Amino acid sequence: MSYVIRLRNCAFFARHGVHDEEERMGQRFYVDAELTVDAEGAIERDRIGETVDYGAAFSLIEQIVTGRRRFLIEALAQEIGRSLCEQFPMIAQAAITIRKPNAPVNGVLDHVEVTVAWPR
Repeated sequence: MSYVIRLRNCAFFARHGVHDEEERMGQRFYVDAELTVDAEGAIERDRIGETVDYGAAFSLIEQIVTGRRRFLIEALAQEIGRSLCEQFPMIAQAAITIRKPNAPVNGVLDHVEVTVAWPR
């Protein structure tokens, strides 16, 4: 049996992007993590130590997003997915979505968004 844990719209201020101005000024990034978990025993025994502690998952995401600069939000999403799967081996798949509301695009849009799925 598997189940899904979702962290939605986690907001962080960071300095990712290709342009120097993006690093200098920074902006808010929004992250969704959809974690498919294979840990039936955690449900049966009602033990957090046997599943994904979503507070710890949030902290890991925050550490990565607010850490070193990435040029591509795709690379950022991949690192988050890989790191979550390494820290929590019961994650069968992590789909990470990152939204960048102030993308340097010559036009009007709500945000740019990428999703990267990381299998175990």
